[in-house]
Amino acid sequence: MKDEVKTAHKRSFILHPSSFILIFLVALVLIYGVIYPNLHVLAASLQRGGVWTLANYAEVLAQRTTLVAMWSSVFLSIMTVALCALVGVPLAFLFERYEFPARKAFASLAALPLVLPPLVGTVAFIFLCGESGILARLVQTAFGLERAPWTLRGWTALLLFHTYTMYPFFYVLVGAGLQRIDAGLSEAARSLGAGRLKVLTRVVLPQLTPSLLAAGLLTFMTSMASFSAPLLFGGDVRVLTLEIYTARQRGDVATALTETVILAAISLGALLFFQRYEGTRQFVSAALKGATKRRAVIRSGRARILAAVCGVTFSLLLALPVITLVVISFARDGAWTTELLPRAYTLDNYRRILQEEGAGGALTSSLLMSGIAAVAALAWSFCVTALVAGRRTLWRRFVSLLVLVPWALPGTVVAVAIAEAYGRENPLTGAFILVGTFWILPVIYFLRFMPLVVRSVQASMEQIDPALEEAASGLGAGWWSRFRRVRLPLVWPGALAGALLAFVIALGEYVASVLVYVPSNRPISIAIAAAMRDFNLGTAAAYGVLLIAAIALSMTLATRLERK
Repeated sequence: MKDEVKTAHKRSFILHPSSFILIFLVALVLIYGVIYPNLHVLAASLQRGGVWTLANYAEVLAQRTTLVAMWSSVFLSIMTVALCALVGVPLAFLFERYEFPARKAFASLAALPLVLPPLVGTVAFIFLCGESGILARLVQTAFGLERAPWTLRGWTALLLFHTYTMYPFFYVLVGAGLQRIDAGLSEAARSLGAGRLKVLTRVVLPQLTPSLLAAGLLTFMTSMASFSAPLLFGGDVRVLTLEIYTARQRGDVATALTETVILAAISLGALLFFQRYEGTRQFVSAALKGATKRRAVIRSGRARILAAVCGVTFSLLLALPVITLVVISFARDGAWTTELLPRAYTLDNYRRILQEEGAGGALTSSLLMSGIAAVAALAWSFCVTALVAGRRTLWRRFVSLLVLVPWALPGTVVAVAIAEAYGRENPLTGAFILVGTFWILPVIYFLRFMPLVVRSVQASMEQIDPALEEAASGLGAGWWSRFRRVRLPLVWPGALAGALLAFVIALGEYVASVLVYVPSNRPISIAIAAAMRDFNLGTAAAYGVLLIAAIALSMTLATRLERK
């Protein structure tokens, strides 16, 4: 009887006039934002002189630089995943399985790189570890060297920076997985004579495999999309994102489009590989069914001191780039040249950014464009989740996959697709050209980060007991009344947390912005890059500190909402 009620309710929803509005809105975004731009780029890459051909691919793949960039991008991403796992997984076990002094403070600091946008993190790394940075000058002064002891260039610098900024994916997701797994399975295995290593490899890690796969996918995709780090200290390392940017800068549209399709194919292939691997594995499904393992208290005096010292050292290493950024933000532009630390400090950098219209416009533009994108993503996410909720039919799976495509693609690919599709007259928008207007960046931000909001709303809706809406329907409540009085109050905290996360990431977006921004919508990431190019280091650092403060505040609010 209950199944019949559910089926009747679903049928009534599908036949309701509001369903056609939802279908129209969802189809509008997916066609204009996902399907048409990407198909347009694919079709353009397969044409030369109006003739369909593979000549562009033959020409691009015949170039040694392109092949090197492809393999370098993939190798860099694979190595990044391995190194991030080596750092993030042990840290997750340390902070989730053991109790020691100041553990909570150290655990929070371990996630600090998450609040660093890629460009800001790169700038902070240059100030701290670059060949003219504080650490290099400190070593040079201490040992009386004539030149810097190292150069922040090449593979070592890229892997070091990627590991520092991306290991939190493994740390956070594996830590969350450890909070959910059943400790009783490990106890049972030990009682049967299994050693610690066998328990770890045969019991614990299989339960953590979904978390490890999710972290690996996020790390791989983020590394493939990396742009600011290879641009500023990649040295001779060639990656596809830089090749696409360089081709567009020199006006070689055919090469840029072809390389865009290649980068998109690699990224989507990685997504399908991870999903396929996850679908063919039989994971332990004991999560949430038993008691989680309590943290073991470190009681030995020496061990507690060692843990505290290690925690302090580790926290300082994580905080040093941010501390360096804060210090440099008070330096006068042009005053920090060859000294170990700036000799003159001032508030003029912050005063200029916050008070002068020209300097502060970038911050205002970023807040406005990110806010527009986040609000639009929040509203549209309710449409998508309402439409795909229920039994997982083929068309619902297809819609869900299309929603994920912009997140699976690097920002370079999304920006190039939108710019090429709407940079001239086209069948969908007619004479209206999006490129060169204020709205192109909010549109790209919306497309890039709306999957995060959709997933947050879906996760919240899946936790709602269907009986609540059935009861409301039985009492005569219409669709809108059920949505407003039952569904919305229950999913609002999680949905708003997802929107804040999208807002936070859009604030520091640089990869897509650098390709399509115009003076009327210059974001803060472009202002930071321009200040660095003009050697206005204090201004660049001040922009970065303000951006970190806005992101930290938003993430704190999002965390509190998500806990509700």
